Amino acid sequence: MKTSNAAPSAFSLTRYAGNLRIARSSLIRSAHLLERIGLAAVGASCGLYVGAALLRQKGGLFESGWIVLLTVLYGALSYYVGIDLSRSIARRSISSTSEEYDGSEMVEIMSAAGTFGAAIAAALSVSILVLDQNLPNGLVAFVAGCWVVGSSLQVAAGAMARNCEVPDNKD
Repeated sequence: MKTSNAAPSAFSLTRYAGNLRIARSSLIRSAHLLERIGLAAVGASCGLYVGAALLRQKGGLFESGWIVLLTVLYGALSYYVGIDLSRSIARRSISSTSEEYDGSEMVEIMSAAGTFGAAIAAALSVSILVLDQNLPNGLVAFVAGCWVVGSSLQVAAGAMARNCEVPDNKD
């Protein structure tokens, strides 16, 4: 078999593993699920840092170890649901003109703002832990607020994106 013939056959619509035929769409879905699980792991680790920074502050509201578990679980949920929006929403916002407003831009803005807020909270939490800082309760509340608002925006954006119906524009 020539090398020039091997490349096109490697990119065919189906792959063969012995007698098992695997459709390309199932491979893409599996890769997408793996990507989303990875995003959830990133969200959980960000939540771990935020929870540890909140737990570290003595004399504050967050003296229970449950805060770490809650921030880890909420971080995993928010990153799994909110960061990787469906392709139809992204395509619809790119293809729409400035005169048409279908709401998909708001979903992307909410997801981006949520990701930014949660990432800022995680970065501040890491700096609090690494630099061994004792911050006033107001700044710790700011970090917690950034985390809660950012993660909530991600969850809301993901829920809105999955509930939107994609109209077919085949005029």
